[in-house]
Formats: sequence, C-alpha cells, structure tokens
Amino acid sequence: MRTASHLLWLPFLAAAMISLPIIASAQEACTTYSVKDGDTLGSIAQAAYGTFDYQNIFNANRDALAANPNSLPAGLQLVLPCADGRLAPDQELSSVIQAETEKQQATAKKSNVYEPPLKFVTSNNWAPFTDESLTGGGIFVRMATTAMQRGGNNRAYTVAYVDDWMSHIDTLLPSGAFDVSIAWEAPDCSKLDMLGEFSTRMCTEFDFSLPIYEAAYTFNTLPDSKFANARAFSDYAGAKLCRPEAWPMGDLEVQGLAPPVIEVVQPKNPLDCAEMLMKGEVDIYSIETETSVANFKELGVTDKVVTNPALTTFISYHFLTSKNNPRGRVYIAMLNRGITEMRESGEWYDILATGLAEFNKKTQ
Repeated sequence: MRTASHLLWLPFLAAAMISLPIIASAQEACTTYSVKDGDTLGSIAQAAYGTFDYQNIFNANRDALAANPNSLPAGLQLVLPCADGRLAPDQELSSVIQAETEKQQATAKKSNVYEPPLKFVTSNNWAPFTDESLTGGGIFVRMATTAMQRGGNNRAYTVAYVDDWMSHIDTLLPSGAFDVSIAWEAPDCSKLDMLGEFSTRMCTEFDFSLPIYEAAYTFNTLPDSKFANARAFSDYAGAKLCRPEAWPMGDLEVQGLAPPVIEVVQPKNPLDCAEMLMKGEVDIYSIETETSVANFKELGVTDKVVTNPALTTFISYHFLTSKNNPRGRVYIAMLNRGITEMRESGEWYDILATGLAEFNKKTQ
C-alpha cells in the first residue's frame, strides 16, 4: 500500500550506486547478453548502464527471471534494453500498442445486452504508475483500461481517483462503491501463519488479478555496518530496519523479519528512511530499488551507501477486488484475459516502456 506522499519512481536513473565488483563484462545497452558464472543482475546493470538499478533488465526479461531472479544460470540470454526502454535500437516505442489497438478496433463486436461500466478506483501521486497528470492516468491505469479491451473483452469502464489508499480497502471496495482498485501488492498468501495482520487481511478479504508488475526491493546499509555483508535474511536478526509507513511488509514477514527478530521503523516518507540511515539511526533501509536510488541521489550520498548484492525480494502488484463483490471474480477473470493477451503480444512491455519514457522526460 502507498500513501499520497509516495516518492516518484525513477526506473532509468543514470546515477550509480556504490561501486561493486563487476564480474560481468562486455554488456552494452540495446543488445543481448549471455550470463556468465558469478554474474548478478546488479553487476550486469552496472556494466551496461552504470547503475545498480536493474529493474529495467527484469522488466524486459520477466518470463526468464520471475522464478528466481537471485540466481542466474550461466548461458541465460538476457535482453538489455536501450536507455529509453526500447528492446532494440530499430524498434519504435508504442508500435505494439498501435498495432494491438488497430486490431481491437477491427474485430470488436458490440453486445445488445447492457452491462454497466466497470468502476475502477486509484489514487494520484504515484507517478509513473497512477496519476491523473500522466497519459492515460499512468502505467497501471493504462494496463487496466487496456486489459478491458483485450482478451475478448469489450467492456465500458470509468476511472476515479480517491487519494486515500486505505479508504479503497476499508470502504470503497467492500461497499461496492467501486469494483476494482489499481493497484496493490500481494503478500504470499500460502504462508498465512507468517504474515502480519494487514497482510492476512489482504489474503482473506480480497481477490487479486494476475501480476501486472514486479518491483525489486533492496537492502541498503552504511559500508561499516555489521549487516553490510549479510548473505542470508537470518543475518539481519537484531537489526533496526526502516521501511516507510503503508509500504508492504509481507516480503519481510515470510523471511522471518518481523518484531521481535528485528525492530521496524516506519516514517511516512521514504526520504526520511534514507536520512535516518545516513545518521546511523537505523541499520538498514529496505525499499524498491528505484526509490532508494532516487533518495540517495537527492541526498548526494550515492558513494556512501552499499546495497546488498545477494539479498533482494520481489513484490508483485495486482488489480484488486473485494470478496464481498458478487461480480468481483468475474471482473478479475476479464482482467486476467486482457493481461495474458497483453503479455503475449508485447503490449504490456510497450505500455510500461512508453510510460517510463514519458515520465523520465518530465523529471530530467
């Protein structure tokens, strides 16, 4: 979950994190790369882009990496996108979107049966993913509305922005005021006994679509911290860890990282966590890699922080419906059909890349 103060994500930052040993070699953006023994996503990103931020590599190779992004087999072929998100120098951004839209317009059939528009709700201030100032309302909103016109769907919809995320969960979805919220992280519901109260509630009271995005969450420390060389999550026992209020905790909980094993500090703003780390008030700052890179760049301390190269969690984001909604699972099935077609056609990645390119131009 997020609050309205969510920091802008900068997925293609050129600012480097702390210099790590670069095992991989000969990587160049806009090419493919064959993984060598000892490579990590972080080392590959540093060699190709000059930054530890490997989210763009994961986005372009999701099918190959989703099962185990922390263990790269030698010989795995990875696409290294261009800096603007294109998968190849001769590919135009939005070309797949245009082709799929034209195909939908040519084959769409109108039904004589009236069906009320599906009501989406989301929030502002989560650029580049959800914000009214962005094209189509942001990347996640574009994915939702496009899914309603793919996979055999042809359903009308409305999108509203209610800038109080908890109201989506507490009132708007359970009451039926809205059908689907865009978008939420899903905890590992197969491990309910390890989850906290909020994560358990998400598992038991709501239904999730297929994943629409997976974000890498990293663990950052000062170089001289006793936790800097952690190689297992259990090595963080006794640490004071900062993750902002309303950010997901399920990824930590399933690794046994919850009180009293660790102390969790939760300020409202991500930048507060970065400042607390630099002052030595916390041992670890854990958040999605794009936000941490942006925070440390803003503070001018990218060379004074180390990011653990061995420990990463991936959190997936989904469309969400309430189990109280009698049509909720029907809507999830419709969205899943659209998501599946968008993945297969490449339109999902095109929406992501064009949305990031637009956002990066605004923030340069």
